[in-house]
Amino acid sequence: MQNHVNQHYMLSDLIGLRALLNGKKIGTLADIIVTDAPRLPEVTHARIKRPFGFPALMVPWDKVEGITARTIDLNIADPKLFESEPVPGQVCLKDHLLDKKVLDYDDDDVEVVYDIKLATHNGRLFVTDVDCSRAAFLRRIGLKRVANFIRSLAATIKDETIPWSYVQQLPEDIGAFRGNVKLTVLKAKLPEIHPVDLADILEELDHGERIALFSQLDTEQASDTLEEVEPRIQRDLVSSLTKARAAELVNDMTPAQAADLLAALPGAEADAILELIDQDEAQKVKKVLEHHDDKIGDFATEHFISFPPETEIRRVFAQFRTVARNADVIMYVYVVGNDKKLLGVIDIKELLRTDPSERLADHMTTNIVTLTTDNTIKDASKLFARYSFRAIPIVDEKEAIVGVIPYRDVMDLKHRYV
Repeated sequence: MQNHVNQHYMLSDLIGLRALLNGKKIGTLADIIVTDAPRLPEVTHARIKRPFGFPALMVPWDKVEGITARTIDLNIADPKLFESEPVPGQVCLKDHLLDKKVLDYDDDDVEVVYDIKLATHNGRLFVTDVDCSRAAFLRRIGLKRVANFIRSLAATIKDETIPWSYVQQLPEDIGAFRGNVKLTVLKAKLPEIHPVDLADILEELDHGERIALFSQLDTEQASDTLEEVEPRIQRDLVSSLTKARAAELVNDMTPAQAADLLAALPGAEADAILELIDQDEAQKVKKVLEHHDDKIGDFATEHFISFPPETEIRRVFAQFRTVARNADVIMYVYVVGNDKKLLGVIDIKELLRTDPSERLADHMTTNIVTLTTDNTIKDASKLFARYSFRAIPIVDEKEAIVGVIPYRDVMDLKHRYV
């Protein structure tokens, strides 16, 4: 960068910036590339995603002219000279590190990397911290305004960033990295770990380590964690327990949660546990189990709002009253391409804050959580519980949107059975 004034950035604020060349948009900033180092990793390239199938660009960071709140300005002569992909040894901050677990030195504690802090020094850009705060989580799921408000209260809340100097050096073959970001210091005790994060840890351990860790949890935390792990791990954990202990954990769940767990177990094992729990609750669980595998596509609506990516936002506003009149889901605008392929989604509240002259493609979220036509009510309820969305799109094998399931409909279905 030509500007040598020291600046601080959050990765979530940079990803998605419009990349300009000679004042014209040529793509969006898709990732920041760094090389790891014992002290601070230095940014080497900006990965620019281009529309209409053009190859992505790997632009050296010294070719970045400047950054504003909405744009990143490039100083290159011919984009074709920079058409390439990351090579082994290069770390993609977004693709390789965001949402990774952060384990402490003893592997028994975890945070999640929701964001990454960067800072410039003498025109060079470095990674300084990983951010595991709730504000960072909100930014990660698109609620930047709420996150920025929380950040403004930083003087009164606990700092949950971790200096990069506490992060162990990453593997050389970063392209195959599927592990965790590991620290060189201890951070917290086991009871402080969120059940979702603890479930992620358990899934990474071998059988003996998993059982040893799970046995240390109290009933409430063990029950909550058991709900979050994948079915294979659920079977592994429950088979290690006495039937009385398993029933104790199931009794601590709602009927729908208990049905999720028991559906993953062999029939005889599930029946034995049901015999040991409160019988009124057992009847409710059985009712849920009867309808657990109903396909979510049978309950979806085809009446939702969609536009092509090149649509100007002012056109969406002009047509919204008309298209919303017959829509069952109006809180999201779905961005679709050829053959109804789902390309992105925009919350209507976010849309109201944008420049009407801009296009949907400039503001849509492309990291979309979806269901498929083969998913069940159980699958949908888990996604709603995890992400707190108000509706989730359903796609086919070609990623074309075929319907949308609203949160209220899934809740109505579950209540009907309990």
